[in-house]
Amino acid sequence: MARAAKRATSKSRKSKKSERRSVSGARPQWSGQLRLSLVSVPVRLYPAVKSGARLAFHQVHKPSGKRVRYEKVVPGIGPIDTADIIKGYEISKGKYVLLTEEEIESAKVEARETCELVQFVDYDEIDPIYFDTPYYLTPADDLAEEPFRVVRDALRAKKKMALGQIVLRGREYIVSIKPCGQGLLLETLRFADEVRSAAPYFADIGKEKSDKELQTLAEELIQRKTAPFNPEKFHDKYSEALHDMIKTKQRTGKPLQIGEEELPQQGAQVIDLVEALKRSVRNAEGGATKSKAKAKSRKAA
Repeated sequence: MARAAKRATSKSRKSKKSERRSVSGARPQWSGQLRLSLVSVPVRLYPAVKSGARLAFHQVHKPSGKRVRYEKVVPGIGPIDTADIIKGYEISKGKYVLLTEEEIESAKVEARETCELVQFVDYDEIDPIYFDTPYYLTPADDLAEEPFRVVRDALRAKKKMALGQIVLRGREYIVSIKPCGQGLLLETLRFADEVRSAAPYFADIGKEKSDKELQTLAEELIQRKTAPFNPEKFHDKYSEALHDMIKTKQRTGKPLQIGEEELPQQGAQVIDLVEALKRSVRNAEGGATKSKAKAKSRKAA
């Protein structure tokens, strides 16, 4: 009886895990093997960010209220059929090398099913400008969970990030992999030739050292405003305002009254930087004192 109960509990745990992995309903972007030397872990890759979370607008013909459509037009010929369009790479002004879809497809890298971890680096070793798109990496099944945890926990213990390469949608990417909660976070990285050098943009900035008093005040202000990152505290005010406007106009059907917002005058400058920084530090100190007082009153209650 005890063994039967144990087996039933084990089965229910496994089924719960399977349910948990499929509860989002999302299809994996990639499935394959995560390889560390002779160890291979079956994994699945899922997008970590939502596409379409922001508002999207269509162009509409005001008199008729119908959506504007665009025709494919060739100068001197007029509208053309979609079947007559192929892709071209411009080699000089008005001259193109033409490629068919079949030719482009043939150049795509064969989809590899293995992401080999070839190097390990510290978290702060890679400049943030190289990071591109984040994905969640999970075990493909229950059997893969133990080796997956071993790789995750080893990376966490050594405070390292793994580097490898992966093929997504026919294109090869460098990827970084690091622990993220109970799973792993995979981020695609830009190649060196995709990143512009910063030097030309910063060349005109003087090399003089900052005023010591001003820097000390700025450092104090930074210290007072330092807090753990909480994304819930930040809001997309522009999108929220647009949502409200759309709801209001949908409800009333009337044009919205747009008030003029007071904008700072062009050329307005903070002349006394020391006084401005001191005032900012005092304001930050007042805010910190209020929040501490609220916390104490909550504890007392």
